[in-house]
Amino acid sequence: MLSILRKARLKDKEMRILMLGLDNAGKTTIVKKIMNEDVHTVSPTLGFIIKTIDFQGYKLNIWDVGGQKTIRSYWRNYFEKTDALIWVVDATDRLRVEDCKAELKGLLLEERLAGASLLVFLNKTDVAGGMSEQEATQLLDLNSVLTHRWVVVPCSAMTGENLEKGLVWVVQDARDRLFLY
Repeated sequence: MLSILRKARLKDKEMRILMLGLDNAGKTTIVKKIMNEDVHTVSPTLGFIIKTIDFQGYKLNIWDVGGQKTIRSYWRNYFEKTDALIWVVDATDRLRVEDCKAELKGLLLEERLAGASLLVFLNKTDVAGGMSEQEATQLLDLNSVLTHRWVVVPCSAMTGENLEKGLVWVVQDARDRLFLY
């Protein structure tokens, strides 16, 4: 039933993308870069920000939700009708990788996120000493994720490197799974 409802909405070529991750991972900076806004004036997101972009003929509604520990319990309020989950990981933050893994694992158990594509943006890969794609995949135990189609895309919110590549994957995955035509 959920799949049928998604297909009906996606007929209008509109997708709801939920962007989550721990605080300071770079979620808002990624959104600002995608929107061609100034990435040098970013402050912590308290609550959420919604941005809409036309991308490859689709209207992407990106919900950027704050990642502070005190806000995470409210994430569930944003799960409805999510077509794709973008999980942003700070490649330089090895100290909190277990917390990052635990939060992601909890999200993937949520029934309202079932069937959503999972794009893991490994952000800050332009900073020396950050995790590699393979290391992040291993530390987050992504190979055990069988409930969602997923991909890891190393990126830089500051330079914009690979942000479009990630969005292309999200749109293609949703198109493959959800569109009737």
